[in-house]
Amino acid sequence: MDIETREFHVNTTAGTDIIDLTPTVTEVISGIGISMGSVTLFIPGSTAALTTIEYEKGVVNDLKRAIERIAPEDIYYEHDKAWGDGNGYSHVRAAILGPSLHIPIVNGLLTLGTWQQVVLLDFDNRARKRRVIVQAMGE
Repeated sequence: MDIETREFHVNTTAGTDIIDLTPTVTEVISGIGISMGSVTLFIPGSTAALTTIEYEKGVVNDLKRAIERIAPEDIYYEHDKAWGDGNGYSHVRAAILGPSLHIPIVNGLLTLGTWQQVVLLDFDNRARKRRVIVQAMGE
């Protein structure tokens, strides 16, 4: 069993970005050359997350609104009082969704559903250069 680790970077803005990573992850997996196995994706940092969704404008907007209802930007967060950076909401949002995904690889392909894409969600209140770690294992 081989284990390969790669990474790529994504530039984000100062808003709730939801970015489709599927083409990039697919390209990385193809370059690694694993036919059967799995991939773990991880984003270092505490103000971004990874998940899957149908990457369609309506669903993306629905998700943004749902996240805003769950962890509103405009309420009191103790983190903001402690650090004064105004991004307490982004830490809470990222913690709820989580920093990683694990996806099986079958016949060299991610086993995503027909309408399912891998997305990065960046909640921070400033532009960032996000690092995504891709660790694939298999044969």
